[in-house]
Amino acid sequence: MTLRRVVIAGAGMAGLSAAVTLARKGIAVSLSDSAAQAGGRCRSYHDPQLGLTIDNGNHLVLSGNAAVARFRAAIGADTPLAGPDEARFAFRDLRSGAHWSVRISDGRLPWWIFSRRARVPGSRVRDYLPLVRLLRGSDMRIDARIAAKGPVWDRLLEPVLLAALNTDPCEASAALAGAVLRESVAKGGQATCPRIAEPTLASAFVDPATAFLDRRGQPVRLGRRLKAIRFAGDRIAALDWADGAQDIAPNEAVILAVPPWVATTLVPELRAPDQFRAIVNAHFAIAPPKDAPPMLGLLGGTAEWLFAFPDRISVTVSAADRLVDVDRETLARTFWTEICAAYGIDTAMPRWQIVKEKRATFAATPAQNAKRPPAETRWRNLFLAGDWTDTGLPATIEGALRSGEVAAGLAMRARLA
Repeated sequence: MTLRRVVIAGAGMAGLSAAVTLARKGIAVSLSDSAAQAGGRCRSYHDPQLGLTIDNGNHLVLSGNAAVARFRAAIGADTPLAGPDEARFAFRDLRSGAHWSVRISDGRLPWWIFSRRARVPGSRVRDYLPLVRLLRGSDMRIDARIAAKGPVWDRLLEPVLLAALNTDPCEASAALAGAVLRESVAKGGQATCPRIAEPTLASAFVDPATAFLDRRGQPVRLGRRLKAIRFAGDRIAALDWADGAQDIAPNEAVILAVPPWVATTLVPELRAPDQFRAIVNAHFAIAPPKDAPPMLGLLGGTAEWLFAFPDRISVTVSAADRLVDVDRETLARTFWTEICAAYGIDTAMPRWQIVKEKRATFAATPAQNAKRPPAETRWRNLFLAGDWTDTGLPATIEGALRSGEVAAGLAMRARLA
């Protein structure tokens, strides 16, 4: 039976990816989301307190992210992603005032670890050998796989893996850490250059995707919540939306691209991650110093990464559950003090905004990673998408986009009758 249409619940990055993949193949798509805008956690909005348009968080991608490149090419996204031409990561220790940069050499041969000017200060070549164990990482805790200490760990691996996994690196999954490293550092600098959506995530990803679907007569329907799924044997028979029921024909399929805590209420006996980690972001309405690097990793403070945009300075703190209940102004003053120390400036705190995502990602521990379900389900016309599904990657934009591609491919190949 020929697939006629795919109904997609959830217009985050995974749902958009699935819709774009299907639409390019000429398959009709019905894409809905309960929110007032598409993009899910990757959302942009005008903040009246700042007087600026900002993203809810500083979502980093890498130059070697293949699904990001495919998605942006497919939707015709012409807003370039900002970032350096080389894989250079700048750091500053707020306790000692020390600052350094790590420069990943191009190509798969890691020449950078043999250069004192490119590698972590105070490290030796042999200090990088544990990376090989992580590249082959099995699904155990990282600190059970390698020794979580030493200059390479303290000044490079810990801050980078904390940002990538949004989980304390010691307790995080070595398998997920290995996946990140295999797709970045192991491929060399040309795959590891950091890329930031500028001016916003919406302009780089979401708006071009919704415009792509609009041009094909398949617009995203917003403010439409999926309340229940009706099953009949080995297939979905109907979807109950807040605005009414929708029958699913024998030649139609469904992709569920909602958060895991929503999916588990809709699908019987679905096993999915149920522990999450917060991310806290801060935005300050002031232009950064002219010599500020696009990204600056901070050690020894509360802020972890500073992002220098033309019109603002942004802060990101990963695995930030400890900060979720802290007073917003207290956080802003703490972050601003650290920004001034990091940049060597002495300026009164400008207009600011704090954004807290309490369930930003699933906890990237071995136990939670083991709960991630595959895209295929026991119902022949139901498929799952989302960065929380079994993508092999942590919860990232790249993982979300890949999950949408996988779910779309399964729907196109499904035996619906």
